[in-house]
Amino acid sequence: MLSILDRYFLRELGQTVGATVIVLLVIMAGTSFAHVLEQVAKGSFPASVMFQVLGLNMVDSLSTMLPLAGFLGVLQSFGRMYRESEMHVLASSGMGMAGLLRPASIIATTMIVAVSTVSMWLGPLASRTSDNLVAAANRSIIAAGLDAGRFTELPGKGGIILVDYLSRDGQVLGNTFIAQERTNKDGSLTMKMATGKNGHLYSNSDSSDRYLALSTGWQYEIPLGADNWRRMQYVRNDSALSAIQSDDATDPIHNLDMSDLMKNPTPDARAEFAWRTVMPMMTLALLMMAIPLSRQTPREPRYGRMLIAVLGFFVYNNLLALCRGQLAKGHWHHAWPMWLLSLALFAIAAMAFRNHYIARKPRKASA
Repeated sequence: MLSILDRYFLRELGQTVGATVIVLLVIMAGTSFAHVLEQVAKGSFPASVMFQVLGLNMVDSLSTMLPLAGFLGVLQSFGRMYRESEMHVLASSGMGMAGLLRPASIIATTMIVAVSTVSMWLGPLASRTSDNLVAAANRSIIAAGLDAGRFTELPGKGGIILVDYLSRDGQVLGNTFIAQERTNKDGSLTMKMATGKNGHLYSNSDSSDRYLALSTGWQYEIPLGADNWRRMQYVRNDSALSAIQSDDATDPIHNLDMSDLMKNPTPDARAEFAWRTVMPMMTLALLMMAIPLSRQTPREPRYGRMLIAVLGFFVYNNLLALCRGQLAKGHWHHAWPMWLLSLALFAIAAMAFRNHYIARKPRKASA
């Protein structure tokens, strides 16, 4: 049964941590949106799916963002209580370590469950869904925004296309006009235009390349800056659309679920498994560190310790990333340095918290 004091702490911690999550989400949304726009501009996928990809990327990034949000939220909430002397009043009323640890433990348990769910299941699922969505969009010309009677740019800067009819699945086309710009071996440019009474889109066996087959029409090849253009009549004309440019940030190992990850013996899989499993411990260590770090006097700068906390988080996160890199390169075969680092941070935080509440021996009066 929770006391009135426990409910007060939980309400303050929950509201502050929730507000911190929202602020960090807004900040990370800007960064992710810039990355998604860059990929759309490079032609990795059409703009019609960029908001779905953005949302899935945000879900995937929660595994790293939630520990930071919990750390800063607890630090900000307890720090306000210290600055406004609420903690001193509660301590003088008999509240000890248990009164502070009980609500903090409930928040920590909730955050650890959320981080474990995101890092081990929801994040990889979101990343896998995003990659499947992009692959499906690149295979479909409907996803490129193609509509009958309107010029449309194909994904991957594959040229422009105009059709007067389009089936619902985007595979069958009516009268079609397509124009593509090609670079020759000598560096010169050639404009290739083709018309057809009908056409259809298909992919090769591994869906890595796409082709547009046109029937009964004309093809024109016009070198830019020259007059030796050619015209050909054909019965069937298969045109290869531009290759799909892959996203540099795509990591196939990250898309694997936990069972497949444990069966994979590669260094990359070991590094990914270690990173996912150490995230809950990282959350616990940061929340433990936030309690003694939030202790401050009313005259201290409001955001002084917040700056120290942010710098400490980046140092800790970068050290974990360094350990992950050593695992991925095969230099290390075990993840114990990552766990040792997190356990050391937790132990230091626990000792600092205990020293704040331990009963001090009375000083003897000097003669």
